[in-house]
Formats: sequence, C-alpha cells, structure tokens
Amino acid sequence: MNQLYFAYVFYHNGDWTEAERLEVEAMEKRQQLLGPAHPYTLTSMGNLASTYWKQGKWTEAEKLQVEVIEKKLQLLGPAHLDKLASMGSLASTYWKQGKLTEAEKLQVEVMKKTQQLLGPAHLDILIAMGNLASTYCNQGKWTEAEKLEIEVMEKRQQMLGPAHPDTLAAMGNLALTYQDQGKWTEAENFKLQLLGPAHLSTLTAMGNLASTYCYQGKWTEAEKLEIEAMGKRQQILGPAHPDTLITMGNLASTYCYQGKWTETEKLEIEVMEKKSQMLGSAHPDTLISMGNLASIYKNQRKWTEAEVLLVQVARKRREIWGFDHPDTQLSLKALSDFQKSKMVYTIMSDSEQRNMSISDYMPVFIEAFRKIPL
Repeated sequence: MNQLYFAYVFYHNGDWTEAERLEVEAMEKRQQLLGPAHPYTLTSMGNLASTYWKQGKWTEAEKLQVEVIEKKLQLLGPAHLDKLASMGSLASTYWKQGKLTEAEKLQVEVMKKTQQLLGPAHLDILIAMGNLASTYCNQGKWTEAEKLEIEVMEKRQQMLGPAHPDTLAAMGNLALTYQDQGKWTEAENFKLQLLGPAHLSTLTAMGNLASTYCYQGKWTEAEKLEIEAMGKRQQILGPAHPDTLITMGNLASTYCYQGKWTETEKLEIEVMEKKSQMLGSAHPDTLISMGNLASIYKNQRKWTEAEVLLVQVARKRREIWGFDHPDTQLSLKALSDFQKSKMVYTIMSDSEQRNMSISDYMPVFIEAFRKIPL
C-alpha cells in the first residue's frame, strides 16, 4: 500500500503532519476492508498512535493505544509479545503525561510477563527493565532504579561486551542515577570510563559528565565538554537534529548559570526556532524552549519579550491540554509570578527615582496583586 510506504518516509524524516494524514487514510481503509480487529488494522492504529506521540498529542495516542491493547488481548491473550509491546508503548505515553503510577503499573507487568516468555537475560527484558528504572527515577525511587540499572548494565556487559553502545548507554543511565542521589564519585567514575573517540555513545557520555560537573558547580569544565559535544554532534548529525538541539540547550543552561546572558539568549533562540520549524509552534518541546527563552529575557529585564512568550506558552497549553492540566497550571503560575516580579521591579525603580520608601507603595502593591489572575 503506497500510503504506508510514504507515511514511513515522512515519519522518519520528521514530517509528522503528512505522516499522520497518510496513516489515518491507511487505517480507515484497513478498517473497512479487513475489519476493526484485523492484525493489519491494529498495526496501522499503532503506527498512527506513534505519530501522535511524536507530535505531543498524548490524548489521541493514548486513546488509540488503549483500543489496540484491548483488541490484542481478545485476539492474542494476556501474555503475547505483541500485546506486551503495545502495553510498553502506552506506558511511554502515560510517562509523557506525567501519569507515573499508571506507567509503573504497566511496566512492571510488561517486565514480569516478558521474563516468563523469554527468560531473565533476553535483550527485550533489559529494555523493559530500563524503562521501569527510568520511571522509578522520575518518581524519586532511587534505590529501585539503581538496582535495576545495575542488573541491566551487568547483563549487557555479559551479552554484548563492555564497549557495545547499549552497554555504554546503560552505564550512562546508572551514572545519572548516582548523580541524582548525590553520589558524585561513582557518577564521575562511570562517566570518565565512557569517554573515547567521537562516537555518539561517547558524546552522550560527555554530556552526562558535563551535567555532573554542573551539579558540582564546575562550570568551566562543563562548558568545555558541552561545546565539544555540540560541535561533534553538529558534524555527525547535523545542526537541526534533536540530539544536537538537546546539547545546545544544555550548553545554554550552563551559560545561564554563569550569567552569560548574551550567549545563553543566542543559543535558546536558535533552539526554539529550529524546534518550531521541525515540530511546529505548539509541540511540547517547542513550548518548553519558549519558556526557557522567556526566563532568559526575564533575567535580563527584557520584560516585553518575556511576557509575550509566557502568554503564548500558557495560551497554547490551555488550548491543547485544557485548563486543569499540570503543565497549563505551571504556565499560568509562571506568568502570574512574572507579572508580580515585573511590578515589584518597576515600583522599586520608581521609588529610587522619586526618593520614596516602599511603604508608600504598599496600597498599590496590595491592589495590584489582587488583580493578577492565578
């Protein structure tokens, strides 16, 4: 089917809108010709859910993934590998939505049933264990995460060898978990082991080591590593690749901590513009970049530029996810806090010019703060 081939091409080139259009068409035709529960129909539904996921359309992705799981359960039973793969995809969607409890529940089930089917040392088991460890990290369950990541790393070393990219990735994940627990020595030792030639795994390790330096306040060392990693990723992957943009964002953050506002702003603008071109202006990653840039503008007292971005982020999140979504609420709070900070700064500057005390402005403060919507 030509739609599927072209959808595949568009998907892997990041043209999500066109991929979505073709995948909807393919899914609907398969539903008509083969029925709603045919394996090919379910494959099309899963592909479309993946495209929704890439665009940050978590609700649409979740709806399709739940339907696929229910139909696979009827067709294949509770412990089939295809059904478990769909459960893993749904867990990933829950993870993105911040539904960590639901994600954990699914990932535990996937891990246990995959172990029963394939044995304790299969590569698919290690992937499932790594996903669950990531969820534990986001829940602050460091002990559980560390235990799983050590097991994943050791088994990958045995099965794939110490220099395999997947083994190095597992070492990097464990290093980050050590870092999150404040185990700086263990984290740094692991990350130093990962450094080598300009392989993508090495660049990931460089980024991880840079983050450890940041946590320790070693800004110069972090900046040096991040500049090197960014340059090599631009050469290997291109200037607009998602991994390149992540590295640029990390470097911008390091500049920010050092108060290098000009360098920070330049990088953040470039990241935001490229994400907007690749993903669209309403994609969650684009909105995060807009919020980061707004923060930089705020620190430079560029009030107008910051407010414009904060309003856009809050408005788009409300339109996409609704008023009660946690990210929408965070955006509204950020906007409210910004408006209060701006007002305080303006009044303080004015009081210095007029040689007035802050107490003279207290009635203005109280009335203004009442009017700021929360």
